[in-house]
Amino acid sequence: MRVGCVKEIKNNEFRVGLTPDNVKSYVLAGHEVLIEEGAGEGSGFSDEEYKNAGAVLKATAREVWESAEMMVKVKEPLPQEYGLFHEGQILYTYLHLAPDPEQTKALLDGKVKGVAYETLMETDRSLPLLIPMSQIAGRLSIQEGAKYLEKRFGGEGVLLSGVPGTPKAEVVVLGAGTVGANACKLAVGMGANVTVLDINLKRLEYLDDLFGSRIQTLVSNDANIERSVKNADLVVGCVLIPGGSAPKLFKKEYLKEMKKGSVFVDVAIDQGGCGETSRVTSHDDPIFIEDGVIHYCVGNMPGAVPRTSTIALTNATLRYGLQIASSGLEEACRKNEVIYSAINTYDGKITCRNVADAYPEYEYADIHTLF
Repeated sequence: MRVGCVKEIKNNEFRVGLTPDNVKSYVLAGHEVLIEEGAGEGSGFSDEEYKNAGAVLKATAREVWESAEMMVKVKEPLPQEYGLFHEGQILYTYLHLAPDPEQTKALLDGKVKGVAYETLMETDRSLPLLIPMSQIAGRLSIQEGAKYLEKRFGGEGVLLSGVPGTPKAEVVVLGAGTVGANACKLAVGMGANVTVLDINLKRLEYLDDLFGSRIQTLVSNDANIERSVKNADLVVGCVLIPGGSAPKLFKKEYLKEMKKGSVFVDVAIDQGGCGETSRVTSHDDPIFIEDGVIHYCVGNMPGAVPRTSTIALTNATLRYGLQIASSGLEEACRKNEVIYSAINTYDGKITCRNVADAYPEYEYADIHTLF
């Protein structure tokens, strides 16, 4: 199969879908790999490294898109790439379709086989292609939140750990999944007082066992969330519905009760955000202020640390990508039924139920019935 990888064009997105080591794996498996020149520079991988690994370098993204039977990316395609789709092409990347009607329509119109990292679910219900970026985003949420609490960025001027004789910062984490657990790890490590809320008691038990008395666990409901955020210096939104829009747990009305200069980091922004006041921002212009509360809603947080992010992501995606390239998408699904769960669009139809719920105007089809 001809496998392609282009330079990401999202604002300040420096990750890349394939490393030179990944290219070598695809080439050894008998595939031809096309790489856009400069695709890996943001993550510290030179064209020479890709060439030495066996890749064919192309001067433009268009050349790669036109030739590739399977495109391996990091982020969802942007409007300037929609015209490069061709029918039956496999697009293997993060898609996040639920809050993105324009991209959804483009994939359906182009009859692209959209294979989304974020919905691939293993038999143990884990999300292996989402986990590495969730780990990074969770840790970055505290790092970025701590920065924007500084007075020079408009924050209230609070140090997460405090010092002897001063109060520690209050950190509230909404969601106890992978993002939330990693946010807790960093916040606890930095010495803050941490409260984590979730509807899943088993996850709360797990974090309670992990962190003990260093965190407060609470069942997530409107009353507990409101009480917790009212006294918070930093709130991190970490809720997830695989493929679906994030629930709006962080209400606009809470802002008036919160401290001026406190910070809300919405890690769920890729899926529409879990805050009623959230809107996507970029690394160029990462924050905005609503009712005195700083909102950090960058849609590609791990792109800030591309070397770490690229290696972590491709460690996870390579295995499934090789299966798809070697057998074709359909046969790969028959050999490994887990891959079915990653297919979001196929032959002009939505094939992920959570995505379909966001678009009742489009036809939904059970992927198992299509081939």
